[in-house]
Parts: sequence; structure tokens; C-alpha cells
Amino acid sequence: MNTDQTLAQMRTLKLSGMAQAYQTMLQMPLNEQLTTDLLIAQLIEAEALSRNHKKMVTNIKAAKFRYQAAIEEIEFLPQRNLDKNAILRLANTSFIKRGENVLITGSTGCGKSYIATALGYQACQMGFKVGYYSMSKLLQRLQLSKGDGSLMKELAKIEKMQLLILDDWGMHPLDSQTKLYLLQIIEDRHGKCSTVITSQLPVAAWFEYINEPTLADAILDRLLQQAHRLEIQGESMRKRKKLEEKQIQ
Repeated sequence: MNTDQTLAQMRTLKLSGMAQAYQTMLQMPLNEQLTTDLLIAQLIEAEALSRNHKKMVTNIKAAKFRYQAAIEEIEFLPQRNLDKNAILRLANTSFIKRGENVLITGSTGCGKSYIATALGYQACQMGFKVGYYSMSKLLQRLQLSKGDGSLMKELAKIEKMQLLILDDWGMHPLDSQTKLYLLQIIEDRHGKCSTVITSQLPVAAWFEYINEPTLADAILDRLLQQAHRLEIQGESMRKRKKLEEKQIQ
């Protein structure tokens, strides 16, 4: 079998990373070409890296983030009350493996959604399945799926997400049926998968927000158990950046 046939067979077997690496190695001078054992090791490594990259791209696309965000871009200004070490510990994604939650609270514009999204991107890069929902979109989706008969399928899909991000918790009223859906989502994920929640409401006000003592107890007990809390302070980051842009102009 000649090299062209070998490359074609690699691509047929969907070993694109291996094929690309092999093609590059074939172009090396004879005195620099690898021994058989090193060649095989490098081809396998190239294929693994290629597959991991494709998985990351697929996970990011499936998550449906509103924008890109990165842990490295988070600003740890003193007035924000952000513990850099706590953020970096979360960035290693071990909290997802343990099925722990992250609750991020603070006033509008303080950067809650950015931090949640950055954790989501980091999780995608580490190979986890992530889902991002604003609470308004989640509630709409549940109502629509109930209407077309796909509710159980939608709930099963959410349950399988290793990291679920719920943005703007507490901004929209909950009817009795929606509270039951939320309980089911939280119950199905409890101890197995992680949920990141952002909210303008302090955690102490969530019981009143749910406004149904029995359901509130059940939901919050599962959310708060072994949860990591980030309480962001300081002025609106959006307003600060707009002022900085005006000053530059």
C-alpha cells in the first residue's frame, strides 16, 4: 500500500487528525523522519488532539452561549469582591465532576453572566456538555414543549447536560406549573450534574421569589447544598467600559 492509499484509508476511517499529521511527517527530510514507535505515538497523539478539538467546538456550538467569554479576561478589581483563587479553582472544572452548583449574585451589569459564560466555555474545552439558558428562554421553551408534547424529551435533554447555566434567575414570575418543572430539573440533576445560576436577587430572597414554601424548601435545599457562592460587588462593568470608551474617543 502506497502513502496515498494509506492517507485515503485514514480519511475513510475518519482519522483526519492522524492523516494530517502523517502527511506533514512525509514531507520531512529522511534524516529527520521518526522511528516506527515514535511515528505511531505521534500519529495517535495527533488524532486524539484533533478529536478533542472537534468535541470542544461541537460542545460550544451546542451550548448556545450569547457571547464568548474566557476566565483569563475576568477583571479581579478590589471593589468587585471577587476571590481570584476561588474562580481559578472553579476553572479546573472539578466541581462539575462532583456535581456541585455555583450561585453568582450581584447588581445588574456587574459581570455575573460573563463569569458564568466563562465557566461554561472552560467546561466545553474540558470536554463537558454544557447548556446555557436565560430564564426567560427556558420558561418559554418549557411552555412550548408542553404544548407540542415534547416536554419529557426536553426535560431529559436538560438532565443530561453536565453543566447547566441559568442566567437571570429571579427576573420573571413563576406560575405553579413552572415551579414544578424547576423542581424536577433540579431534582434530576442533584448530586450528579452541576448548575450555575446568576441572579440580581441575593440568595436570601430566593425563597420569597419562589413563593411556595414546600417547593421553595425542596428546590433551595438541593441548589444550596455544597454550592459555591460568588457575591459580586462594585459598579456596573458595562457603564464603566462605556465611560472608558468615551474617554478614549
